[in-house]
Amino acid sequence: MQNTKKVMLVDGMAVLFRAFYATSYSGYIRKTSAGLPTNAVYGFVQYFFDAIDTFQPTHVVCCWDMGSTTFRTAQYPEYKGNRGEPPEELIPQFDLVKEVVAEMGIPNVGLRGFEADDCIGTLATRMSTEPDVEVLILTGDHDMLQLVSEQVKVVIMKKGKLNYAVYDLALLLEEKQLTPLQVIDMKGFMGDTSDNYPGVKGIGEKSALKLLLEYETVEGVLENLDKLPKGIRTKIESNLDMLHLSRDLATIRIDVPVECGLTECIWELQVETATRKFEELEFGSLVKLLQA
Repeated sequence: MQNTKKVMLVDGMAVLFRAFYATSYSGYIRKTSAGLPTNAVYGFVQYFFDAIDTFQPTHVVCCWDMGSTTFRTAQYPEYKGNRGEPPEELIPQFDLVKEVVAEMGIPNVGLRGFEADDCIGTLATRMSTEPDVEVLILTGDHDMLQLVSEQVKVVIMKKGKLNYAVYDLALLLEEKQLTPLQVIDMKGFMGDTSDNYPGVKGIGEKSALKLLLEYETVEGVLENLDKLPKGIRTKIESNLDMLHLSRDLATIRIDVPVECGLTECIWELQVETATRKFEELEFGSLVKLLQA
């Protein structure tokens, strides 16, 4: 019996932003003696090692957004248009965290024109078709739940340390009453305020879920418009284009031209180079952790 390979795909930005806000809410920002802010990178490394200890992957990849313009902003210019600039202390840490990840011996994957989600979706789909491979996606983003399958689990980081919800098909159905594809259709109907697309105006989570429990898909709902209450039917009919566009914006792509094979992402901490980098950034307690 061959050993199962366990690949952890890390949603880099989700973990980095979470680390930044978790460590800066008090107003104190960790910096090197030269004044370089490092709080988000420091927190990222702590979250990363917590997840490694918890899930014991054999392979690790880190995926990143590469700039704010993607095929989604081309389709819908207001996409994510409600987001302000990132905090000033976080900006220099975007490149820094990738350096740290590389020095630990982990591939960084990202592609201009696509989001990290699309890179993760592509790698998860591709790797999970190989024999004896299980994929874990580490994120805080519930949009990723559409990627759950027999071989792919989505690990949602919750508030607090070492607090994870591990979604497989059973938990997704039990907790959200949805299949992975219905996660996308939900977004088509209700939109997404954090990504700034509206879905069908006037349809919220409850109504969207009710429609999908009854008719299963967007298509199923559209085939049965005549059976719907007049108010709901009118809302859908007058927002048909936005329904289809919102669903498309919510769909994580699984065919992005990124390359990273299993042999390239075997998890083996590069202690020497990581130690050098951590010392340069004055991460004293993390250097001790490396030696352990």
